[in-house]
Amino acid sequence: MVDSQYYLPNDIGVSALDCGEAFRLLSPQEKMYAHYLSRAAWYGGLAVLLQTSPESANIFVLLQRIFRKQTPSQLAQVATAAGLSSEDYQAFLVYAAGLYANMGNYKSFGDTKFIPNLPKDKLEALVRASQAFQEQSAEMEALWDSCSCLLYSLEDRQKQLGLGDKGITTYFSGNCCLEDAELAQKFLDSKKLSAYNTRLFKRDDGGKACYEVRLASAVQKDCAVDGECESCCGSFSFEDKEFTVKRGDYAPLMEKVCHYLQQAQAYAANENQRKMLEEYRRSFTLGSVEAHKEGSRYWIKDKGPIVESYIGFIESYRDPFGSRGEFEGFVAVVNKAMSERFAKLVSSAEVLLPELPWPREFEKDTFLKPDFTSLDVLTFAGSGIPAGINIPNYDDIRQSEGFKNVSLGNVLAVAYATQKEKLTFLEEDDKDLFIKWKGPSFEVQVGLHELLGHGSGKLFVQDDKGKFNFDQSKVINPETGEPVSSWYRGSETWDSKFSTIASTYEECRAECVGLYLCLNKQVLSIFGHEGQDAEDVVYVNWLSMVRAGLLGLEFYTPESKSWRQAHMQARFVILRVLLEAGEGLVGLEEVTGKDGMPDARITLDRSKIHTVGKNAIHRFLCKLQVFKSTADVDGGRALYDGYSTVSDSGAYNFLRLRETVLLRKEVRKMFVQANTRGLSYVELVEYEGTVAGLISSFTERFQDDAEQLEADLLELSKRDAPCWC
Repeated sequence: MVDSQYYLPNDIGVSALDCGEAFRLLSPQEKMYAHYLSRAAWYGGLAVLLQTSPESANIFVLLQRIFRKQTPSQLAQVATAAGLSSEDYQAFLVYAAGLYANMGNYKSFGDTKFIPNLPKDKLEALVRASQAFQEQSAEMEALWDSCSCLLYSLEDRQKQLGLGDKGITTYFSGNCCLEDAELAQKFLDSKKLSAYNTRLFKRDDGGKACYEVRLASAVQKDCAVDGECESCCGSFSFEDKEFTVKRGDYAPLMEKVCHYLQQAQAYAANENQRKMLEEYRRSFTLGSVEAHKEGSRYWIKDKGPIVESYIGFIESYRDPFGSRGEFEGFVAVVNKAMSERFAKLVSSAEVLLPELPWPREFEKDTFLKPDFTSLDVLTFAGSGIPAGINIPNYDDIRQSEGFKNVSLGNVLAVAYATQKEKLTFLEEDDKDLFIKWKGPSFEVQVGLHELLGHGSGKLFVQDDKGKFNFDQSKVINPETGEPVSSWYRGSETWDSKFSTIASTYEECRAECVGLYLCLNKQVLSIFGHEGQDAEDVVYVNWLSMVRAGLLGLEFYTPESKSWRQAHMQARFVILRVLLEAGEGLVGLEEVTGKDGMPDARITLDRSKIHTVGKNAIHRFLCKLQVFKSTADVDGGRALYDGYSTVSDSGAYNFLRLRETVLLRKEVRKMFVQANTRGLSYVELVEYEGTVAGLISSFTERFQDDAEQLEADLLELSKRDAPCWC
């Protein structure tokens, strides 16, 4: 029997993201704008296949070819004739839907590989019996041969994403290790190049290591970029190693992105949107992160648009080194009622920020009021859909120019709906309260996390000219009582400095800000919670966090002693901090469930949240910020790694608890998204919230140029195939 964490269950939850009402309220011009942006996002999102695993693109094409010829219901009869049971066929549909939803064969949340939950010979029989195989047997045979082994392989290294012997990654060639990633980062820093849109390929040239840094761009030849004093491409010697910088990664996909962004420009609502799209096009054409940053500046200035979007190489969670961005693109429509609450939170920010537990000097000189809206997602292309986003991720822009926060309302509405019988690790008395207040409390947490979490805190910087953004003779480190003795220099950034822990550390800091500030009555009042209801929201928010910390153990890999998901590692760290606070604040015990199997119970003493709990988060949050502000990587790492340790010694046997969590885990839902179509008039095409609906949405999404697109994906995959061996 294969461990259940490596396949998706037949009864996996699937929900349609409803945006029908929001879309209908758009004007014809706004619908056209949303349509073309969505096309750009979906085509760009296919790059994630190539960023995930060597086999993902080939599996995607195999599935697309099968389902373009036969719908899931038509293929069902073929499956029966080929000897598959109804459970086997459902398992195949679930796998296909999972590959589409995660844009690859590794879970977007947790980075674990998943394989089909049916025997390989039965899947092969179905592939061979399909109409696609009958019509193009030689091509389909080659396609099956190219991916069938890896599709099922669960060798240790292939069980999860990681670098070197710790897992699979296609951000680096298979012969790269952590030292190569560190050297490449130093090289990129020396050239003032961002790693966001790059991949690294290493080859051996007569015993000498040679590295190729590849930029994502539609243009494949070397040429100078406007605004850059010299071309970033070419060959360079660095620390006795040869580095070559080239353009053209994912070129055919980037070309499509640029084409649709140009179409969208004609329907932009204002000059900021037009200039934003112009810069994005320049970025994806030439592989320039500077152009993307410029586009992001126009995006920040585009306050309160009806149709909101962002696109590019954004989140660095899945790069094992923490510097390269995964492609994502979203298009969403403003939810006005919810946005009003967030606007009130934004206008209260100046009052709330001084409440945070670090000295005034550690806060930004002026709070840059972000745009904070609640949106209903129309399109979210990439590996997964979050509940809230704080962007851009460029720290220099966030620190001095601003950012935007978005909460994705229609995702929140369905993602966190829980049935009582599926609620694990809570006391019976807590379950009804949890179900009642989970949604409202999460809304408060997302707002605080994104706005005042990611939006707060200052980085101490000395620029290339030696100028400081703080008075180093006067600013005292509250942890040592001494003047601040370290800071960021020149082109150093938070991501490049804290690298492998940057994402999870920052998520932990933002989650702590949410826990800390939700205790404020003014915050609760903004979200419409008063009196006993407000106390219940606080209780459920804190209870939810400690439970999430326990659930986080699913995303820890004991063999490599590594975490596979930034947010869940952060929540485990917070659980450890609150357990360490003692005084009966949090209880965690191993018990036997009603089914006679191992179980666990987590409890929270609500009378101690405002005292013991608040004090613990106060101390911890101050430390997190001080290490971040002062670029103290060693101190930050020691603190964070200490709380991240999962062992079987001490007061709690977390390794054994992990087994219990795996035994009782609930699989994350998959979302079905609508399509838009039309030339002069755009219509919304919606699908049912089932695996068949999810599959149909993808086969209809790329109808216009399906064969060319599939050929391009296979060619891109084949070109790099030797690099993963």
